[in-house]
Amino acid sequence: MTSLFDSYRLGGLTLPNRVVMAPMTRVRAAAGGLATPSMAAYYAQRASAGLIVTEGVQPSLIGQSNPGTPGLHTDEQVAAWRQVTAAVHVNGGRVFAQIMHGGRVSHPDTTGMQPVGPSAVPAGDDVFTPTGRQPAPMPRALDTAEITEHAESYAEAARRAIDAGFDGVELHGANGYLISQFLSSNANLRTDRYGGTVANRIRFAVEAVTATVAAIGGARTGIRLSPGATFWGVAETDVPELYAALLNELARLDPAYIHLEATTDEEVLLGLRRSWPGTLIMNPVYPLGPKQTGRADADHWLGLGADLISFGRAFIANPDLVERLRRAVPIAPVDEATYYQGGDEGYLTYPTYQ
Repeated sequence: MTSLFDSYRLGGLTLPNRVVMAPMTRVRAAAGGLATPSMAAYYAQRASAGLIVTEGVQPSLIGQSNPGTPGLHTDEQVAAWRQVTAAVHVNGGRVFAQIMHGGRVSHPDTTGMQPVGPSAVPAGDDVFTPTGRQPAPMPRALDTAEITEHAESYAEAARRAIDAGFDGVELHGANGYLISQFLSSNANLRTDRYGGTVANRIRFAVEAVTATVAAIGGARTGIRLSPGATFWGVAETDVPELYAALLNELARLDPAYIHLEATTDEEVLLGLRRSWPGTLIMNPVYPLGPKQTGRADADHWLGLGADLISFGRAFIANPDLVERLRRAVPIAPVDEATYYQGGDEGYLTYPTYQ
């Protein structure tokens, strides 16, 4: 049987193991969306992962969701990220940037602009702002003519990511953000070629991936998806049909991988595994649910045909997670209070196993 510690060839990279550090928002960026020396240390500490996928990185100012997150849309941001990618590479790691356009999950107090989305439908929860959580504002529905600009923003950020030293990028197509909003049947009420039918609802995702593959190559492009998830108030009808159609279109582009979250029934996920001809990264546990991914979850999904397994919260408190999994020693608990508080406490202060 495939082991979590077997090597794997991903695009032009050889991963020494099949453990992926999942993207997790930590809101430690400096003013202007700049990566910091602490961020470089944080990712370098976890470079034993087969692959690191960073926290979500906004491809434009209007694409920023939360305050304190980093960007990849200015030259200064590119320069700041170089210290992160260099630190990971010096420690023997590989790192993709997750490109995340928040769409309607944003606030004028964060960006200075009205959020945009497929339709004028606000997110179903309070959003984060510099002064705390506030009700989600009404987004402006994108005009058909400007949708291409937002799809292309992923590609432009991808070009900047490669310039900053990243090994590739992952488009955030999950969890209620912009790509997910277009896939949705309640956030997307459009009647043009981007809304209504399954073929229309997947169009924006396909265009964003197409643009990114054209910019940096399929071997350096992945996408994360959360079939059937309800984050930030989205809902999806016809989930098996929707994602089967999306994966069929994506397969023509030959991206490096798709990264699925366990947000729907295992039977549906297995159907997607069977229909997907390329690399599958599986995140086996519902995001932010009561359970964290462990070795048994990883082995279960490797047995079901996943190629790589992503671990989220376990990586926060365990910079040496790969070795802990290998040696079957305890996984340290994480302090949820320090997820987003800023500073190095609960960020750089978790020790390796003694």
